Amino acid sequence: MSMSQEKNSPHSPRKPLQVRHLKIDLSQGFSRHWLGGDAFRTHLFNAQSFSFPLGEQYFIDSVKAALPLIKDEQLKEEIRGFIGQEASHRHIHTQYNQQLHAQGLSYLLEGYMAWRIRTTARFSVESNLAITIAYEHFTAIFADATLSEPCWIGDAEEPLKTLWTWHSIEETEHKSVAYDAYHAIGGGYLRRIAWFLYVSMLFSLDTVIQTMHCLYKDGQLFKPKTWWQALKYCLRPGGLLWFSLPHYFAYFKPGFQPWERENLHLTVPWLTEQEAIYREIGKPAKT
Repeated sequence: MSMSQEKNSPHSPRKPLQVRHLKIDLSQGFSRHWLGGDAFRTHLFNAQSFSFPLGEQYFIDSVKAALPLIKDEQLKEEIRGFIGQEASHRHIHTQYNQQLHAQGLSYLLEGYMAWRIRTTARFSVESNLAITIAYEHFTAIFADATLSEPCWIGDAEEPLKTLWTWHSIEETEHKSVAYDAYHAIGGGYLRRIAWFLYVSMLFSLDTVIQTMHCLYKDGQLFKPKTWWQALKYCLRPGGLLWFSLPHYFAYFKPGFQPWERENLHLTVPWLTEQEAIYREIGKPAKT
């Protein structure tokens, strides 16, 4: 196997992706520090939410462009499920972000992000998919930790605890779809890694800048307590760095596949216990 190509053996569950409507009301707003009273963690999550409406539309457009090139009908169906789930995420995070604006927060990088997305119009389908799967890998790590490590959102207030759990479940369910599409159209290792390094730099900078901007607007940026919260979250066992780094470096392995980390079992308890909080689109409403 050459380094410009890689053998991709799908390990995904290959099950239909269910699009769900989340029955929560964000119109009444939520606490300023909704994540356990912790300003740093709250604004780190808020920073991610600000990026989702633009970012997830880009992911949708990237996989849509690949659809005519894919022959596997089952993968096409998975892509349609991916699009439905991401569109649902876009919708609810737009509502979430409206409440952040009402709190006096803003998306500092919105214009820059929109410009970056516009520039991708000249890229190939393979390159846009490579960018998408790089971001999806970060999202999959984030979702995995959210579902498995209590120090991420275990002390979050409702309705945002429900929102982030639901979002993480669906990100886990579809974490291999864009990756499988990339390989189905002939995407190779070198392109995958080159764009991953590029996305790693942008994702890290965007997250730091937007989180600090939220902290600044909230009057928390220069407080020692905020930086203590950041150190605890990043360095504690199961925290940001300890959890993320092994999964981050796994992406560099030739032949890497997202379902090497088999974590679908993490989605089952919530989906079973919280049936009343969501409706599966395309199925009759539960009574």
